This record gives sequence, structure tokens and C-alpha cells, in this order.
Amino acid sequence: MPERSKEKIRVLRIINRFNIGGPTFNATFLTRFLGEEYETMLVGGLPEEDESDSLHIPKSYGIEPILIKEMVRNPSISSDRLAYKRLKEIIREFQPHIVHTHASKAGALGRKAADACKVPVIVHTFHGHVFHSYFGKMKTRVFKEIERNLAKKSHAIIAISERQREELCDVHKVCKREKTHVIPLGFDLQPFHDKRVNGRDAKRKELNLSEDDIAIAIVGRFAPIKNHDLFFDAMEKVLSKTNKSLRLFVVGDGAEREHIESRAANVNEKYPNTVVLTSWITDIASFNAGMDLICLTSHNEGTPVSLIEAQAACIPVISTDVGGVRDIVKDGDTGYVVPVNDVDFFAEKVHELVENEKKRQKMSQNGWTFVKDTFHYNTLAANMDVLYKELLVKNGVDV
Repeated sequence: MPERSKEKIRVLRIINRFNIGGPTFNATFLTRFLGEEYETMLVGGLPEEDESDSLHIPKSYGIEPILIKEMVRNPSISSDRLAYKRLKEIIREFQPHIVHTHASKAGALGRKAADACKVPVIVHTFHGHVFHSYFGKMKTRVFKEIERNLAKKSHAIIAISERQREELCDVHKVCKREKTHVIPLGFDLQPFHDKRVNGRDAKRKELNLSEDDIAIAIVGRFAPIKNHDLFFDAMEKVLSKTNKSLRLFVVGDGAEREHIESRAANVNEKYPNTVVLTSWITDIASFNAGMDLICLTSHNEGTPVSLIEAQAACIPVISTDVGGVRDIVKDGDTGYVVPVNDVDFFAEKVHELVENEKKRQKMSQNGWTFVKDTFHYNTLAANMDVLYKELLVKNGVDV
């Protein structure tokens, strides 16, 4: 008799929603590049009205995800119940060996459904957390307690940086350290490097940038947590000090759009034609090719994708010291990490790089060298493969 072929490891991967950000990339690359031993089904919700649709990302890698329209960002008894029911239906039909959830809403509904259906291995990735700077003390306490209970249903918790593991395990005490594994995000970074090398001149011409213009960008949704006011306050300080020609690009959209439009108008009134609001940009690799410096000013982050992409495009970065930023930016080498909401320090570091072209060039070279292997999707897939197989063996799953 012919030898029976080995059964594939079935993974159901659930993300909050298909909006631009780390979870979509992470889920896409794990679905596509884990290897022939795996059969992965990807499901998730749709983006909110103020978010950019990211379905083009999985589709560009030949993945057609299942969409659960009931899985929405804000808590809702009716929609959450429907999404939970749908997830259980998918689990019963697909019969996964592993359910792996990404981010909070998917983590809550997905892990609850997986536990109810007695899935052998349940894994959750924290791409960020809401344990500070999002809500008041009472609501934050409730979210922490929910996550502690969900962690008990999980066989493994994944933090995307060492700093995040410290916050989850030691600061907020959401999960036990022995159950928590650090696996950095992975990306397809080569296009960012290639477009910087081959497409910079064309992109700068398209953006009406002269050779002497220094282009500075901030990328992210328009929400209070992203703290765009720090960006505008710091840039006004830099503009008041420098004789260099600066152009500021604000990439994104969201609920704070009216406020950000007002801030941009105020800067442009003092320094004409300086600030450009681009809305969301799908081909961020081509856009980055024309930039000289990229900023992040958030109060809270997980691992900011925009900073990894910037370094892949050989662009120095300046970021507030949040989440896993210190794990993805080599302070003083590929950019600068500054205290949260410190306008003077942020402006000082921007001004330093604006005035010092040689330092910008040195940081540009260092950025690509640093991120090209550390945050590659092959590294992500290899690390996850090892963890999955350890968990399957530990839980007695013979595949």
C-alpha cells in the first residue's frame, strides 16, 4: 500500500480588521510563507470608515481572506455575538489544530470561540495594547482583567518586542512570562530599499521637491493617541530656527482630520506651502523614496510599522519612546528616540538632522543594514514555525 501523506497543520488566523498596519502584514506573511506543511485560513473584519482598506496586501500575495463584517472595532453586544457565532462556525468547519489571533478584538472573540470549540492550541499576538493613554482608569482596569482571563485560555502569548513583553508581564501583569514569547514582526522590505535607490528622483519631482528641500513626513491615522500636535509644535520650533527649506508631509486620515487641517493651515499661514496633507497612500514604498526624515509622535504604540519601513528606505527616524520603538530603532545610529511629549527635545533632534546632512546620510546607510534581516518575513515565519511545533508536541497533537 502507498504510504499515507502526512496531514497538514491547519491554522486559523484571525485579525481584528483589514486596515493599514502591522497586523495585516503579519497575518499576510504568516499565511503565505509558513511553508508547505501548513494550511492556513485567514479571517478578519473590515476597516472602519476613517481607516484605509488593506485588503490589497493579502491579495497581492495570492490570499483571499474570509471577511466577517460583524467584527468591528468598538464593543457591541449584538455585533460581537454575531462575530463570535460566525467564528465558531468557521472553526467547526475548518477544524484547525491552531487558532492564532492578532490584536484585541480578534483576540477576545477568537480565543473565546477556540476555547469553546476545544481547539488544541490557542495563540495570541499583542500588536499593541490599550493599557495606558487610551481610556480612563476604570475602563483600563476592566480591559486588563479581560486580557488576564483570556491569557489563561491561551497556550502562548506573543509579544512583538522585548519592551512589550516587559509591559505585558511585569508592568501590567496581563500574562505570565513563561507563557510569553518575543517574535518580532516581519515584512517584505526589499521594495522600500529598491525604490529609494531607483525611484527617489522621480518621486521628488512628482512631489514638487527641489534638490535643496528637506522632506519630513509623519505617517499614521488622525487620532489623539498619535499626538500630531507634538509634530506640529516641534516643526514650528524647527522652522523658526533654520534657514533650510522644509516640506512637511502628513500621511493618513481619521477622526481628528478637522483639527489637523487647522494646525496645517496655521503653519502654512506663517510658512507658505510648507505642510501637505496627503490622506492615505497605498504605495508607501514609492512615497518614502522621496523623504529625508520620518517622525512618530505617539503616546502609545506596539511596534510602529512606519519606522521599520522608513529605515528600509534608508530614512533616519525620530520617535517618541513608546512601545517597542527602542527594539526597532538604534538610538543615535538609525535615528533618535525621545521622551513622550517632549516638544523641545523632539525639535532639537529634528533640527540637528535638518542642519547636518552628513549625519542624515550616515543614519540612512545604517537603517537598511539594521532592518533588512531582523524584520524580514522569512525570519518571522521561521520563528513561528518553531513555536507552533513546540506547542503541538506539548499539547499532544500528532500531525
